[in-house]
Order: sequence, then C-alpha cells, then structure tokens
Amino acid sequence: MDPIGLGYIGAGIGAGLAIIGAALGIGRLAAAALEGSARQPEAAGDIRTTMIIAAALIEGATFFGLIVCILMAIKDPVGL
Repeated sequence: MDPIGLGYIGAGIGAGLAIIGAALGIGRLAAAALEGSARQPEAAGDIRTTMIIAAALIEGATFFGLIVCILMAIKDPVGL
C-alpha cells in the first residue's frame, strides 16, 4: 500500500473513532441529566443548562478531531 492510501485509512479510522466517542459521551451525559432531573425536578433547569454546555464542549472537541483527520487526509505527503 502506498502512503497516500494509508493516510486515507488513518483519517477515516480517526474520524470514526472521534464520532463514536462523542456519541457515547453525549449519550451518557444525557442519561445522567435525565436521571438527575427525575430525582430532583426543581433542579431541572440548572441540570439542562449544564448538560447543554457540556454537550457543546464535547462537540467542539469532536469537530477539532474531525478537522485534524480531514487535514491529514488531504495533506500532500512530503517527497512524493
């Protein structure tokens, strides 16, 4: 296999892992927030706000990882 093909494979695997990790993290976050809201309905607004902020941070880190993977896929290999 040539280095360009390996770069594409690595970028695809990296992007997939970033998305799977973010999906698992946001899923656990939502489950915990729903459980907390069920236990303390009076704190549901604060829990929701905190959940949205944490989900935005997770998505930001995921987008950064995807951008790195895309840049790795389109990078011109040195010397080839």
